[in-house]
Amino acid sequence: MAYQVTLQPSGHQFPVADDKTLLEAGLDAGFNLPYGCKNGACGACKGKVLTGTVDHGAAQDHALTAADRATGMALFCCAKPTSDVTLEVREISAARDIPVKILPCRVQSLELAAPDVMILKLKLPTNERMQFLAGQYVEFLLADNKRRAFSLANAPHADDLLEIHVRRVAGGNFTEHVFTQMKLKDILRIEGPLGTFFLREDSKKPIILVAGGTGFAPIKGLIEHALHIGIQRPMKLYWGAKDRAGLYLNSQAERWAAENGIPFVPVLSEPEAGWAGRTGLVHEAVLADHADLSAYQAYVCGAPVMCEAALKDFTAKGLPKDEFFADVFSYAPK
Repeated sequence: MAYQVTLQPSGHQFPVADDKTLLEAGLDAGFNLPYGCKNGACGACKGKVLTGTVDHGAAQDHALTAADRATGMALFCCAKPTSDVTLEVREISAARDIPVKILPCRVQSLELAAPDVMILKLKLPTNERMQFLAGQYVEFLLADNKRRAFSLANAPHADDLLEIHVRRVAGGNFTEHVFTQMKLKDILRIEGPLGTFFLREDSKKPIILVAGGTGFAPIKGLIEHALHIGIQRPMKLYWGAKDRAGLYLNSQAERWAAENGIPFVPVLSEPEAGWAGRTGLVHEAVLADHADLSAYQAYVCGAPVMCEAALKDFTAKGLPKDEFFADVFSYAPK
């Protein structure tokens, strides 16, 4: 039996199926509820049950004390409703509402997706989760007190592992380490989530997504999140690379096109013989396809020169400046 949950003070409502916790159902319904570990240990998801009853599940006593329970508090990551409930909870409406953490992580997998692209998957400690908005990034904290920023390529609902796409940069100490020395079970430190590149879910405008190279990473997270929460707004993906190898997850983009109705336009700047697709600069493919961008939102990720050109040329075609969102990969030379 599904019970109905009402959130206060927002008034948002969603159903909870028998096998779901309050947190899982809320996130699945597209509401950004706070959480930390997802297993009843940290208390970050604690909120008050104003009306109705819940089963507290595996909530640990130090995170939900007897006094908490007596006053109607619950850990939403563990609690399941046993009736319709009204919850008092602070919903996350912006990146500033999510706590930034420094956490250790372990290298779970290394996948060479292209000759110069490595996909890292990182596992956090058992009692930790990093809550983030789709499209945000983390920084690796290195031994020399330097930092390296990389976007998260997975969507928030799939946070068991954090996915990072690393392009090998000539002379880049960190990227060379990833490709030549990093091994499974290595321990790293990260800080995050960071950044304001995330999907604006309150808009109804159609979405243009533009990725250059490994700028595909946060775009992938945005698309997976939008599909997970059932956003109905039209989306179109443009992905630019030097050659076919640069479209290192081309099959994923083609699957979105075939199964989810998200048109995919690959664009190569230095195509090999036999390439029948679009060529040139990826943002110029957008311009060629759209005479007027005034009704759109644009999410653009890649090298600074691409992002700057897209902002200039998209706004010249009517895109409002406040509907242009960019994740600039600042390591890339201008």
